[in-house]
Amino acid sequence: MTQTEKTEILVPRRRPAQARSRARFDRILSAAREVLVETGFESFTFDEVSRRAEVPIGTLYQFFANKYVLICELDRQDTAENLAELSRFSDRVPALQWPDFLNEFIDHLASMWQKDPSRRAVWHAVQSTPATRATAAATEREMLEPLAEMLRPLAHGMPYEQRMELSGFLVHSVVSMLNYAASGEPENFDTIVAEVKRMLLAYLFAVATT
Repeated sequence: MTQTEKTEILVPRRRPAQARSRARFDRILSAAREVLVETGFESFTFDEVSRRAEVPIGTLYQFFANKYVLICELDRQDTAENLAELSRFSDRVPALQWPDFLNEFIDHLASMWQKDPSRRAVWHAVQSTPATRATAAATEREMLEPLAEMLRPLAHGMPYEQRMELSGFLVHSVVSMLNYAASGEPENFDTIVAEVKRMLLAYLFAVATT
């Protein structure tokens, strides 16, 4: 049994079905991002999210048992956007050359992290407890599975589980380095991203020729 299977996966109590409820739900998520960026996770409160989203605090508890569940939903939201980008690329692989795919996908992630500071804040927040880490790992797997399939033409003969590990290595390497880039001077961001691309291209070339 894996650690993810042993630890509770945090999910909302319910998700809205009607348009009015979805709009309220989206306002809560947007307000949560603002509060997280401005206050940090330790000072993050439902009171402040409720005030900014202009909804009763009871409405937050209808959807989310606590702030840990809410943060994990933000992580799912970020992953869904990355999945949509991967889906766009999957139609072009293997016709799309791997260096081009890697360049474009890293550019996509870098743009998200540079333009939206909540990406980094959410990434840090989901590391806070065993349950949030397990939930983030389960959410991440949804992105690793299609990426592992896309790696099949490159990693000749590599078993599926190894390709999953390779996918995880690629994603964690990029995200960790984006965190490093975002924490430094803004003028150095693009230089670091370029180095990440060069490092991972060399690694994938080694994988393809092994």
